[in-house]
Amino acid sequence: MTVKKSALEGIVPIMAATFTPAGLLDEASFQALVQHLIKAKVNGLTLFGLVTEFYKLTDHERAKMQSLMLAQTALSEDSWGIISITDHSREVAVLRAQAAEAEGADALMLLPPFFLSPGEEAIAEHIRQVITSVQIPVIIQYAPAQTGVRLAPQFFVELQQSLPETRQIFVKVETQPPGRYITQLLEASKQKIGALVGYAGVQMPDVMQRGAAGIQPGSAFVEIYLEIYERFKQADISGMNALHQQLLPYINTWMQGIEMIIRVEKTILHKRGIIASDYCRQPTYSLDKLEIAQIEAFLAEFAAFLK
Repeated sequence: MTVKKSALEGIVPIMAATFTPAGLLDEASFQALVQHLIKAKVNGLTLFGLVTEFYKLTDHERAKMQSLMLAQTALSEDSWGIISITDHSREVAVLRAQAAEAEGADALMLLPPFFLSPGEEAIAEHIRQVITSVQIPVIIQYAPAQTGVRLAPQFFVELQQSLPETRQIFVKVETQPPGRYITQLLEASKQKIGALVGYAGVQMPDVMQRGAAGIQPGSAFVEIYLEIYERFKQADISGMNALHQQLLPYINTWMQGIEMIIRVEKTILHKRGIIASDYCRQPTYSLDKLEIAQIEAFLAEFAAFLK
């Protein structure tokens, strides 16, 4: 595993799952997507997020995708290889986290258990056990709209205080809106917890200026996010806002549903020639003529970025 030159920050996309038109795992397209993202110089690749359709994968497919991605991120000095742990059982989550670390993951993302509504202490203990079972950084995915679990910033602050001083943790904040939550989290933890944001970067300018370490969007048009982030780093706030405002009408529409953004992302990746098929496993979202026309308009409008 190559030691990363950069911190866990910036643009850290969630990988799409690639399938053949028959619905089988397309390994060649998946490898092409990994290579494309590394070549684009994203700061990390995250596997088994919601956009990866992790809930539609077999254990064999998960293992294959993980080995394919980590084999390539292990050779990169710039792109972290991050594996999301989504198991509801504490014991299984620990085993899967340790296996990912042993295979070369640079960090983990952890979706806390939510099935059958466990209590806060059970959730906290699940997170603690996974974090302390490995040595690599852990991103805790807080997605209340998808899980039905709502946790105050203080929950994560107390969790961090219960961990060894050297443990580095992040929270992927996917509340709506995330900005004030991030401010409260960073202030209450005295910057000891890092914050990342998903939700297609709809609120990217606000959260970056509030101190978020980075954004975890999908993988279909990372070049645009990278340019927005670069303008932020260069203190070109007006330029950052202008490009984000240009992108916002599209991502605001596509984030009306998880299955919708999954379908849109794959359609864009397919139209860009990066993956061979835009197949999504059933049940899925079907695009109508107007939605496809919007994707075509997007590709034309941002063609200069998506070469």
